[in-house]
Formats: sequence, C-alpha cells, structure tokens
Amino acid sequence: MGIKFASDEWMKALKEELSKSDGYRDAAKTWEGDFYWVVTGMPGEAANVHLYVDLWHGECRDAFRATDAAAKTPEFIIEATYAVWRKVVDKKLDPLQGMVTRQLKLKGNMLKIMKAPKAATELVLCATRVATDWPA
Repeated sequence: MGIKFASDEWMKALKEELSKSDGYRDAAKTWEGDFYWVVTGMPGEAANVHLYVDLWHGECRDAFRATDAAAKTPEFIIEATYAVWRKVVDKKLDPLQGMVTRQLKLKGNMLKIMKAPKAATELVLCATRVATDWPA
C-alpha cells in the first residue's frame, strides 16, 4: 500500500528520499529555489492542490501540502494536470521536456531551471522511490 499522491504525507516521504539521495545532493549542490507544484484536476479534490518544496544546495529544507495557496510565495510555480504529474513521477515525461512543450506550465525563470537538468532528473528519481497510491 502506497502513500496517496499529493498528500502531505507524500511530500514528507519525498523530502526524506531527497535527504538521503547522494545523487540529488551532488546534482543540486548549486541550486537555490523553492516551488509550488500545482496539481489541477486531482481526483477527489474540488480545488487545485498546492505542493510546496524548498530546495537549497542539494538539501530539501521543507516539503508539504499547502492548505492555502497564499501560504508561501515561491520563486517558481509549475502547474499541470493530475495526468501529467503522474507521467512525470512514473518517468514517462521528463520535467524539462514537459515545460518546453507546455504540458507543465512554469511561472518563474525558465533559464535558471534549464541550467540544472541533472537536479530535475534526480528529483524525479527520488519521487519514483516513494510508494505512491494514485487516486482514480
């Protein structure tokens, strides 16, 4: 049995995976920035889901499901449908490719993100290690 995708518990599990990943730590050692990952059309949710993650020099300083979109003002916001996020976590869609093709809609400095492709890849690898229950 996995952890429900986009739950606060799932975000805490992702933070734990990032914290123990040498690959992520090395790939993201110069990265500074925080995100809202916005999930639209999430089954069983009336509103968009906002997942906050604060990444700093290869460390995940914080990760949680925000109860209010105004809780944080992150440097980046990446929004996509539930189906697209599932493709990313299942490694069927590279996140950078998803941004270029606008399947993932970015608010923030695209150039900064494009300078850290290995960090994005390692972050997704960590997400795949979280036993995920996908709501239908």
